[in-house]
Amino acid sequence: MPIIGTVVKGKYFDSVKLMLISKEFRQRKGVVDAVAIMGTVENKSILRNTGMLLPEFEQVNDNEICIAINAENDEIAGKVMDEIREWIEKGGPTNASTEQGTILPRSIDKAHAMMPEANMALISVAGKYAGREAKIALDNGLNVMLFSDNVSMETEKELKEYALSKDLLCMGPDCGTAIINGVPLAFSNVVRKGRIGIVSASGTGLQEVSSVINNLGEGISQAFGTGGRDGKKEIGGLMILACLEYLIEDKDTNVIVLISKVPDQAVVEKIWKLIESTKKPVVVNFLRTFVMPKFPNLHAGLTLADTAYAACYLLAQVNKNKIWEHGFSRPLHASLDRLPGIQFPAAPRKYLRGIFSGGTLCYEAQFIYNRKLGDQHAYSNAPLDSKYKLEDAWISKQDTIIDLGADEFTVGRPHPMIDYSLRMKKIEEESKDVETALILLDVVLGYGSHMTPHLELAPVIRQITSKTDIVVICAVVGTDQDPQNRHDVMDALGNAGAVVTDTNADACELAAELLSAMRRG
Repeated sequence: MPIIGTVVKGKYFDSVKLMLISKEFRQRKGVVDAVAIMGTVENKSILRNTGMLLPEFEQVNDNEICIAINAENDEIAGKVMDEIREWIEKGGPTNASTEQGTILPRSIDKAHAMMPEANMALISVAGKYAGREAKIALDNGLNVMLFSDNVSMETEKELKEYALSKDLLCMGPDCGTAIINGVPLAFSNVVRKGRIGIVSASGTGLQEVSSVINNLGEGISQAFGTGGRDGKKEIGGLMILACLEYLIEDKDTNVIVLISKVPDQAVVEKIWKLIESTKKPVVVNFLRTFVMPKFPNLHAGLTLADTAYAACYLLAQVNKNKIWEHGFSRPLHASLDRLPGIQFPAAPRKYLRGIFSGGTLCYEAQFIYNRKLGDQHAYSNAPLDSKYKLEDAWISKQDTIIDLGADEFTVGRPHPMIDYSLRMKKIEEESKDVETALILLDVVLGYGSHMTPHLELAPVIRQITSKTDIVVICAVVGTDQDPQNRHDVMDALGNAGAVVTDTNADACELAAELLSAMRRG
């Protein structure tokens, strides 16, 4: 199939607009892949790894746009190339609201003047500009959700200290999920209002826990994202501690959940001091086993799903008249009894390939793998143990569990929860490996995520399960109220031949059980 390319000079587009343009044209009939991307070193690496780095792109600079089209024939490729160039010359696709005369503000100051009642700004601009925009929002008395990444640690600390001095929040940078006063922000799920409050340094961790809580019949008071670096020594847990304090004082919150990779020891000590100061039950999940003080109100969550179950159980204990049909921990579903008549993949198939869009879900998958198969190891581009870091994130090695949301995959491309094109290629690639026995996937629903993931995944899964003996296991994270509807997605994936679970822990434990049984013979 022909790949053609061109370079556009004298134009600049932010990565989001170029991502949307690329996604639009990938969907055209006869187009295998389409990329419009700024010519940075990182972006050229992405093009190289996807086979789209043409000779004319080698010497371009950061301010030039590379366009590459892979199509079924020259006619389609040329037509699409002409259309993309036209879009770029005109500044991208026309915005319907501007056509109708709506004035769109071009600064936070102007936006706040138009909406003086607003009390929060969600900022998603290139990292080098994000700190400045966040400071302007804070100057306007706005709480900030900073979605942008690639913000320096120094800037992050300055912003958070400044926010706290003004009694405001600065969630992020790299904060992908929050639910404030019942409003889902960025990558969030539709969950009911309730009396469980969440503080999370993990976006997909927050999504999993809040969704499971909703699916168990309870709800969320507030769900604060802090950004993944908040617990580090350099930041000092500023937002983790501020949000915990808020929930401790909040009359609408009866139970508190904290989700984070293990913070710096000094931050941990401050967290314990806060928890000891309240009678409210607190469930802490540090995404690994961890020795905690024996406070009567402090509880540990082993997995994200267990954390949600524990929070709901504790809420029922607080509200003594509330009926709770489950125990403190999630029922153990990860048994091969769930797979009646399963055919174990035959030799030479022997390896697990986990392909995740959620970084914390990938992290949890590795944690469960290590706990279940302690004498074996999984490789990853984001490993729990640096000894098992993949030499090349694009090439799997033995048992491999990768995070497709990591920078090496997302620079210049939409996040894999939004755009499934790279993920589909990776699934197909792994299914062609004669040593692949099991493919493990997360499917994250909610606002911001792909609206019809089952329409992309089901045909590929059906092809794999009907023509090979590879087992495909999918964890669906979300609620029935999400735009995609959890049950519809689960049914479609199940009908395509996948084993489908409604928590990430169930999927990962089931995968580990299957691997263990295969290797026992």
